[in-house]
Amino acid sequence: MEKEFMIKLADQLKNKTVLIVEDEISSEQLLSIILQDLTKEILLARTGKEAVEMCTINKNIDLILMDIKLPIMNGYEATRKIREFNKDVIIVAQTAYAYPHDREQALEAGCNDYISKPINKKQLLEVIGNQFKE
Repeated sequence: MEKEFMIKLADQLKNKTVLIVEDEISSEQLLSIILQDLTKEILLARTGKEAVEMCTINKNIDLILMDIKLPIMNGYEATRKIREFNKDVIIVAQTAYAYPHDREQALEAGCNDYISKPINKKQLLEVIGNQFKE
């Protein structure tokens, strides 16, 4: 990854709080490792219901990486509920579903963008960087 991009991204994210919503521990760990040195704080939720609750309590979440296939409440439903009280937080859907209609469904639910699994570090950082462009 080009050094200039990484420096700019680190500057954009250094004061940001990220909520990773993921029920698969290995995926959560991968996302945490990718973002830990770039962000101020990483919060974790295992279900869509937990994500909604965390967003109601913690108003300073800047970015949500929302898995779609979650127990209790899926990522689409959680995104819709979060959008009822927070229109500004950036939500990026992350899912193993990689069909064109899946992207449309994520955007219709209120996500700002979408990335398919398995997560590619370069692609993830580009998607996040595009959301935080000044």
